Amino acid sequence: MQISVSEPNVVTVDADGHVLEPRDVWQRYLEPQLRERAIRIERDAEGVENLLVDGRSHLGLRGRLGALGGIGMDSKDLMTVGQRSYEDGCPKGGYDPSARLNVMDDERIDVALLYPTIGIAWEGLVADASLATAYCRAYNRWIVDFCSVDRRRLVPIAHISLLDPDGAVAEVERARRDGCAGVYLSPDPPSRGGMQFDDPKLARFWSTVQDLEMPVAFHVVARSENLPLAAWHSPNDGPVGSVVFSFAFLALDVMAAFTSMMTRGLFETYPRLRMAVLEAGSNWITAWLDRLDHKFEVMRPFSSLQLLPSEYFKRQCVISAEPDESLTAAIVEHLGSDYVIWASDYPHLDASFQVVDSLRERIARLPQEAQRKVLGDNALRFYGLAK
Repeated sequence: MQISVSEPNVVTVDADGHVLEPRDVWQRYLEPQLRERAIRIERDAEGVENLLVDGRSHLGLRGRLGALGGIGMDSKDLMTVGQRSYEDGCPKGGYDPSARLNVMDDERIDVALLYPTIGIAWEGLVADASLATAYCRAYNRWIVDFCSVDRRRLVPIAHISLLDPDGAVAEVERARRDGCAGVYLSPDPPSRGGMQFDDPKLARFWSTVQDLEMPVAFHVVARSENLPLAAWHSPNDGPVGSVVFSFAFLALDVMAAFTSMMTRGLFETYPRLRMAVLEAGSNWITAWLDRLDHKFEVMRPFSSLQLLPSEYFKRQCVISAEPDESLTAAIVEHLGSDYVIWASDYPHLDASFQVVDSLRERIARLPQEAQRKVLGDNALRFYGLAK
């Protein structure tokens, strides 16, 4: 099936694009008996917008919801409390599927795998496991409707919460029937009630996604509290000391989740489980796999792994490159051309336009076959999508 909007033999796949959920998604898609507890955006007594999750305010986003989108906009304007609304930061391509297709045409993107935005912010605020599953179910129903405008080019990724392991199994099975191609999981331990990935309660979930051939992916999250490396934050921090530090270190959540999955033996126990490592960049991965291999060899008597970590990675994982990374071609050459995908992160504040051109420049020295794999063929293969 030919879907390329640019070159006949090259399909370009954005493996991590985002939607900006309309503020009333959960009010419309939650079951009627739960709608009073829906995720919503409301102004507080001071007139400042808040993201409310089961009645709790997301402290980190108070008055800054426009910064959840914001591509091409001024960060100071969006991050100044009360300056902009959520919708001010929402380009039409974030919430309107026809407009998104137009953006993809302009950017020469053939296929986009779509992840949530409000969805990467709410999990740490929910203690009710059944409600967490209901929030996911509502979003997943909405994203399937969003992508129904063009199911060849817009690919829904299901949001699954592990707080309710049985509910996670039921919802991932339902989402697969609806056409979701993969699973987004929060890397944040509070999102699963502190359970480790090898907790026996989660065994049926891992077995299910393995059998359904649905790759799981970790992605950075926007916590309300307990920022990364909290001990390094000070109440008196200004933007340079706090915001830049936190923004950069969001990647640690993804790196830690990937490393935990590896060292706790999930890839050994579930040899057909597939995992994508998203929005942490890719240029670190070869050094980290070298380090994991070395530490594993030293500590082999204490590990259940039968293969080297790098061997599990090549058997079951891919990593997403960001268009502005400077060493992507070298990473592909060192790691192998089958293991790298790429992502636009549209329409988030740190995303930009003309990213396909940037990526093509970064990998221009690679053989044409390797370029095709990175641009799209790897993602198509990994997610079982038709070319």
